[in-house]
Amino acid sequence: MKPAALRKLCLGFPGAREEFPFDEHSSVFKVAGKMFALSPLKAKPLRISLKCEPDVAVRLRAEHPEIVPGYHMNKQHWNTVSLDGSLTDDFVREMVEDSYDLVVAGLPKREQEKLKWVALSQE
Repeated sequence: MKPAALRKLCLGFPGAREEFPFDEHSSVFKVAGKMFALSPLKAKPLRISLKCEPDVAVRLRAEHPEIVPGYHMNKQHWNTVSLDGSLTDDFVREMVEDSYDLVVAGLPKREQEKLKWVALSQE
């Protein structure tokens, strides 16, 4: 996945915004003010930090050497994924969507309704 495609993916979710609170190189993607992804889009190799359920995070790290505990993040809840071409774009999309869904699931019901979000268990 290329940086432009990754940025487009992250901004494609309802209510998603890009901010630069840390520096001008690190894109922070948020929904309702809460971060769901962080990526230095000009880094080589391209990488992204994503929120993940703790049990799933551990399993993904064990199965994929490109996925490591979140760099400068809470390592229980965040993974950093190296996008060096080893993982399929569909797999990356799924991880980004899961991160977004985890953050939205933690928002007040009113915010979820504004986003027209449906919990995965209700789909």
